[in-house]
Amino acid sequence: MTPGGALLVVGDVVTDVVARHRGALAAGTDTAAAIRLVPGGAGANVACWAAHRGCRDVRLLGRVGAESALWHERELVASGVRARLVVDREAPTGTVVCLVDAAAAAERTFLTDSGASLRLAPGDWSDALLDGVARLHLSGYLLFSASGRALVAVAVASARARGVPVSLDPASAGFLAVLGAGRFLELVAGVDVLLPSRDEACLLAGVADPAFAAAELSRRIPLVVAKQGADGALVARGGAVRARVPAPAVTPRDTTGAGDAFTGAFLAALLGGAGPEEAAAEGCRAGALAVGRVGGRPPRNDPTAEARQEASDG
Repeated sequence: MTPGGALLVVGDVVTDVVARHRGALAAGTDTAAAIRLVPGGAGANVACWAAHRGCRDVRLLGRVGAESALWHERELVASGVRARLVVDREAPTGTVVCLVDAAAAAERTFLTDSGASLRLAPGDWSDALLDGVARLHLSGYLLFSASGRALVAVAVASARARGVPVSLDPASAGFLAVLGAGRFLELVAGVDVLLPSRDEACLLAGVADPAFAAAELSRRIPLVVAKQGADGALVARGGAVRARVPAPAVTPRDTTGAGDAFTGAFLAALLGGAGPEEAAAEGCRAGALAVGRVGGRPPRNDPTAEARQEASDG
């Protein structure tokens, strides 16, 4: 591990179509909604939040289509991320339609076309990517394609050879259920930190109680930080929950990317020297900020641009 080194994130970069509606969708006809096109992707969001929360050197490896590569690169650079985007000439950038019900605690449903993100592969990796890196973070979406799984194996092996700790966020309870909990846990062998949501932790452990799930997972992975939404986070090590970290109270507008915000801030805090409990508290604060915004990215240090976004968000 390189003291004071960089954070390298490997994962998905996608275009989010966020549709905020109120109440049930009207099947077979129109439902009024406020719709915005914003940059997203769990991996990209984590990188941006880590930079926003104080990590000075954040790098991202992702794969995008040629049609939007320049836009995504500009957006990442503007957020303080050093982007290494592989341009795919055969597949478009992934697209996620985020249906956000403003009348139901801003809960969201995703329609996902992973596009070029699913084609990230070992050939896109180089051991030199770890030069100067203190932590490697992997998006769980990588595990939902054969090429992504192969990349995870290569990246984890490379990081372990250099003594670089590895974290991973399972990313999607829906895709995780299809992959299978046993298969997932086999694939993440060698990971030091697991950052599941409540649903993901329960699915992986095969239990309904989130605290018991986090504790059980920490028997296999050294540190488990289970995100609990409005209930904060659980920090588990050695088969037991060691801390319950509360989240700030907030009125949600869009929960898209809240878990990514938590993860980015958590990793930035660890790189800054914080312990797991303090880092989890930073993650909770970032998650609270994220749910008050539309889209999965942090605010920019540009008051004019922020004012325009607030006006368009309504």
